[in-house]
Amino acid sequence: MGCAAGGPRARGVTVPATGGEWPYAESPDESRQEPLGVQPMSAAGAELDVDAMVEVLATGAGHPLGPGVPVSQLDHALQTAALLAHLHPGDDELVAAGLVHDMGHLLPGGTDETHASDAATAVRRALGERVAATVGLHVAAKRFLVATDDDYGGVLSADSVVSLGRQGGAMTPEGVAAFQARPWAADAVALRRADDSGKVEGLAVGDLAGWIPLLQEVSRRAGASGG
Repeated sequence: MGCAAGGPRARGVTVPATGGEWPYAESPDESRQEPLGVQPMSAAGAELDVDAMVEVLATGAGHPLGPGVPVSQLDHALQTAALLAHLHPGDDELVAAGLVHDMGHLLPGGTDETHASDAATAVRRALGERVAATVGLHVAAKRFLVATDDDYGGVLSADSVVSLGRQGGAMTPEGVAAFQARPWAADAVALRRADDSGKVEGLAVGDLAGWIPLLQEVSRRAGASGG
C-alpha cells in the first residue's frame, strides 16, 4: 500500500535497518517489557478471528497512543503496517504483525506491561505463529536494539527512554544472545524499527478496511499450514 502525506509533512528519518529513508518517519513508540524479553500475560488472553481483530483495531481511533504523542492507536497501527509494506514488499505476515502489534492496549483487562503478550495470544490462532511471535517480541526488540545499536538511543522519544528504565534497560550480552536465538527475532527487530517511526501526526496511509484482505489472506495461510 502506498503512503500519501496528509496534513503537515513530517521530516524524513533514516531507517537504520535498511539505511534507507521513509519520508514520513518521525518519533518512536514506547512499550513495556520484562528484563528477559518475555512479557507477563494479563487476563485479557482472548483468541480473536480477523473480524474481531478489525473491530478491536477500529476502537483505537478513540485512544491516544500515549502522553504527548499526537496520533491515535489506530493511526499508529496503520502507519506501522504501511511502513513495513514499504520496506518489506510482499511480506504479508510481517505487515500483519505491524498492524496488530499494539492491539493488546485495546483489549479488556490489558495493561502496558502485558500488551505484547496479550496481542500475541489474541492473534496466534488466526494469523499463525510467525505473526504472534513477532508481535510478542516487539518490546524485547527495543532493549536488544539499545544494547546493540549505538545510534538507536537517539531514535527514542523521552517517554520511551523513561519506559526503557522500567523494562530493565539495555540487554546484557547474555540477553542479547538469548534474544537472537529466538525464532523470528529479526522480524521483531524490523517491526520495532517501524513501530518507532509510525507516529506521524496527519499522515494519511489508507484506512483500516484496506488491510482486511491482507489479514484474511494471512489467516487463510495460517489455517492451511496449521498455524
